[in-house]
Amino acid sequence: MSFTAAAAVWAAVVALAAFWGVLLGLGGRRFLIALSVAAALFGFELFLAAPRVLERVRRILRARGGTVAPLVPLFAVLVYAFGATRDWQGMLIGAAYAVVPAILVAGSAGNSGATWEDFAAVVLIWLAVEFRWMYRLFPYPPQLTHTLTILLALGTAVAAFVLLRRLEGIGYAVEWRPGFAWQFAFNFCAFAAIAIPLGIKIHFLAWAPSLSRARSLPIVAVGILFFTAWPEEFLFRGLLQNLFSKAFKNEWGGLVVASLIFGLSHIIHAPYPNWKYVLLATIVGLFYGHAWMKTGSLLPGTLIHALVDITWHILFR
Repeated sequence: MSFTAAAAVWAAVVALAAFWGVLLGLGGRRFLIALSVAAALFGFELFLAAPRVLERVRRILRARGGTVAPLVPLFAVLVYAFGATRDWQGMLIGAAYAVVPAILVAGSAGNSGATWEDFAAVVLIWLAVEFRWMYRLFPYPPQLTHTLTILLALGTAVAAFVLLRRLEGIGYAVEWRPGFAWQFAFNFCAFAAIAIPLGIKIHFLAWAPSLSRARSLPIVAVGILFFTAWPEEFLFRGLLQNLFSKAFKNEWGGLVVASLIFGLSHIIHAPYPNWKYVLLATIVGLFYGHAWMKTGSLLPGTLIHALVDITWHILFR
């Protein structure tokens, strides 16, 4: 992905969000601030996924200049709090959330292995979102609460691990290389061949194609791709599987452990405890992780992840 392509995608998604907000009757200064913060965070994450942009930014920041990177999510929290909520307590919590992971990993910058500080930073970023502790930071508009939370979490992780820590092997790039198409097709089809009959057998899935859900596909696909699939692949494959593989010195061990954690992260979905969801999420995590392991990139796994969720949305309940 080039800078121009990233700019086009950024502009299209932001315009779609603005149009969607207008359709919902949103407007005014608070909505403009919330949309601007979301657009800034989205741009921060998207443009860095363009390989030449990331290379240039790293060159400008040099070895220790990455310490300025956490200022992006930090300023996003401050601007939103000052302009949209005036929630000073929430602002302090959000500010701590944005900078503490960077503080934890700063001492490991350039380290090729995995450290306890790396895992601590990942846990802090992840659990605050998993248990929705950070949702209170973005109460307005409620339609953007989840998206803003995900963008802050991803921005915090990118600043800490991609720009400051410079963790090797994340694969944070939108680029297509030989072998990606095969990994995409193989892992999606293999998972579908297992998950569909198994999901129907254990009464987790039901065949229920829906034309009305298909009509919502453009907005749903954008939301799934950018605010579910890419962030989750970054967390569970680019960070967790990567770190466990380094810690174990075994990429297959990292794959299994990260997939189990990915599966268990779905246990809180209703009805709790949702062991059926855990089972299928663990299985699909193996295929997402296999794609990342074989390609060294987040992109194939992200596209598989998005296609799995979109297929589920349209064809099954």
